[in-house]
Amino acid sequence: MAEASNTWQGIPRETIEWAPAIDESLCIGCGLCVTTCGRKVFDYDFDRRKAITARPTQCMVGCTTCGNLCPQQAIGFPPVSYTAQLIKENHVLVEAKRKLEEMRDSMESGAPS
Repeated sequence: MAEASNTWQGIPRETIEWAPAIDESLCIGCGLCVTTCGRKVFDYDFDRRKAITARPTQCMVGCTTCGNLCPQQAIGFPPVSYTAQLIKENHVLVEAKRKLEEMRDSMESGAPS
């Protein structure tokens, strides 16, 4: 399993309202989201035959893979405008550039990243 970070681009993850929301009226309980998510965001309620968002802060900010794969389109996320605002207000592009420079420096020195 991928390790979930407690920050995203330097922002405390628990302050970011980003997680899959499941519309139970549309969910057919196929489990594709549960078995596909590499961050183990979901659990499965076998009694109700429905996926549940069990660990929302483990969801990677901006990832919508489960929603894209859901055959019933039962999984939703905040609008793109939310992430755009988050990026702007928190100067995320500066953090991304810093990380890229670290990666370049690491590659140039031959050190593992």
